[in-house]
Amino acid sequence: MTEARMQETTHFAPGTFCWVELGTTKGEAAKKFYTSLFGWDYVDNPVGPDMVYTMLQLDGKDVGALYQLPGEMLSQGIPPNWLSYVSVASADEAAKKAKAAGGTIMKEPFDVMDVGRMAVIKDPTGAVFALWQPRKHHGAAVVNVPNSFCWNELSTKDPAKAGEFYSTLFGWDRKVQELGPMTYTSFINGTRPAGGMFKPTPEMGNIPPNWLVYFAVDALA
Repeated sequence: MTEARMQETTHFAPGTFCWVELGTTKGEAAKKFYTSLFGWDYVDNPVGPDMVYTMLQLDGKDVGALYQLPGEMLSQGIPPNWLSYVSVASADEAAKKAKAAGGTIMKEPFDVMDVGRMAVIKDPTGAVFALWQPRKHHGAAVVNVPNSFCWNELSTKDPAKAGEFYSTLFGWDRKVQELGPMTYTSFINGTRPAGGMFKPTPEMGNIPPNWLVYFAVDALA
């Protein structure tokens, strides 16, 4: 039995990152790159006349997905991106709470067939993430093992505003640490780490607000 099978995930508590999804302008190239990098397999699922949703798998278990950005999204100026999903008990209630806390609803809650219900939110500082209310699909079946996602980290120019927003929305506590020239905030969901947050230093350049996805590996070299 592989490590991935031993650590199969069957549930995510509300307020936990549960899924990651790549929107790309080059679907075939992206599949080739990530399957070569992480040893993933993939399953293409037609979800409309001109769209394919590709499930990315490790040892036969879902680890994430990718799709080619449609023309409508490209015309809105949406760049290639990894979107991070947070599990919630109710996408509708969480979306209302996000709006009341100063967020912007980019996509109102909607059903994704019978697998779940979701919404896309922009936080008050400009970073985008998704809410996921699970039904048949709870999220990734494999996390926190090599070649699966293991951490989600917010880069924002206003950590105080962002921190207050996410604590209000998900009930996350915040642990602030000084790491040299950088102040780093760890979000805590109950007793477990939920993600991280930092303000880019001037040396990093003009990084737009975003949630970065980390993938675990056996070695960097």
